[in-house]
Order: sequence, then C-alpha cells, then structure tokens
Amino acid sequence: MSLNIPDVKKTVMCRGERFRLYLDKETIQRRVEELGREISRAYEGKRPILIGVLNGAFIFLADLMRAIDIDCEVDFLKLSSYGAQKISSGVVHELKKIDAPIEGRHVIVVEDIVDTGLSMRFIIEKMREYRPASVRTATLLHKYEATRVDVELDYVGFRIENLFVIGYGLDYGQLGRNLPEIYILDED
Repeated sequence: MSLNIPDVKKTVMCRGERFRLYLDKETIQRRVEELGREISRAYEGKRPILIGVLNGAFIFLADLMRAIDIDCEVDFLKLSSYGAQKISSGVVHELKKIDAPIEGRHVIVVEDIVDTGLSMRFIIEKMREYRPASVRTATLLHKYEATRVDVELDYVGFRIENLFVIGYGLDYGQLGRNLPEIYILDED
C-alpha cells in the first residue's frame, strides 16, 4: 500500500527523543481492515489460528482479528531480539512458546514489524516443527531495506524504508506502544 504522509507535523517525545507522525489512525485502520478481508477470503471454510508475536503485535493482532469475519483462534509466543536498542541484535531468543496444538492447523504468524527477517524465519521454522497444515505470515510493517534473509511475507500492511518507528504496539525500550498512531524518529 502506498503511504500517505500527513502534512501535519505532529510530534511526541519518547526516551528523550522526538518522533514525528508517520501513519495516522485512519490510514492504519483502513489497511488492517483490507488485510482482514484478504485473510477472510483466503481462509473461507477453514478456521485459522493466528499466532501473535509478543509484545509488539498484540494491538495489530487484536484489530486484525476483529477485521476477520470467519472463525479463527489466537495464541501467542514471545521473542526478543531488540532489548532496549533501536536496531535488532540479530540474535533471536524464544521467551514464551505457544500453548495451542497446531498440528494439521492453518497458522498465520502475526508480527508488528519485519526488518532483518531473522525473527520471522526463526518463527516459521519453529511453527513447521509442529507440522501445521500451512504457515503464512502477516506483518503490519516491512522494513524492506533492512531485510537480510529471504522470508515469505503473505500479508503486509505497509512497506517502509529503514526507519525507527514507535506506536501502535511498537516500542522503544518498552515505551511508546500505547500511542494510537505510528511515529518515526525525527532526525531534523
């Protein structure tokens, strides 16, 4: 989807740094609803299970589930690759495993952001160990310039440049997740 960068110079402060508005609530919601319709059509007659990646994907996943109009289930796993840093460490740690049995199930891994692709590749490989019927991916944001490994991204909300973003579940050292819009580091 093409981005509509707002003219308004709305800013917020997080950890002593200024961030400016990048994606407003209406733009995010429209795209999430489109993704929900795509998933509903693709999985008609099936009951997929959405696996959210904590902590960042919980807001996107909640809105996405509400936009899906077929039966679906949810579970969560938790990884760490950022800590309090602005860039991924490149090392993925699994902090919480899924609880639901997914053998023979249609799985959709839901992420807030894919940058290097390392976390998504790790998750896809983990999910395949459980022998699901299928594994597909949904991400709100894809930092295409930062991608270092080739991963299949089936449902992408927005392709963005290699920008540091916060809001709508995305954080800077656990802060900023509660912002209803997405902001980028204002380096002016």
